[in-house]
Amino acid sequence: MSIPYENLSDDLKNKLQNYNNLVRTLEFLTQQRFELERGLRDAELAIGELDKTESDKEVYKSIGGIMVKSERDRLLDEKKSQKASIELKLKTITQREERTKTQLETLRIALEKDFKDQGISQS
Repeated sequence: MSIPYENLSDDLKNKLQNYNNLVRTLEFLTQQRFELERGLRDAELAIGELDKTESDKEVYKSIGGIMVKSERDRLLDEKKSQKASIELKLKTITQREERTKTQLETLRIALEKDFKDQGISQS
């Protein structure tokens, strides 16, 4: 048996809305995490290449679509700072993602119980 959304209790409607909001939040956080992981890999790759480069060699960095000459040591420091910043953001996003997953699971269980208690099928 299924019933129209309009016939659900306000409490159940709110729980469903919260569930959908959490799903969207989780999707957003996951996308953010993927982008940060990509940025971290890029920073690590750049650091690795700069570490292999001698201090007196010319290096360039991209700024707004143009290549600009830079000092190796200065650029290496920038990349290390960038890496540390990304790692901190990644840690925060990962924690939020895990919290959201836990909230989703808790809400899913509560919704299943509410549906079962009201005799509503979940098809």
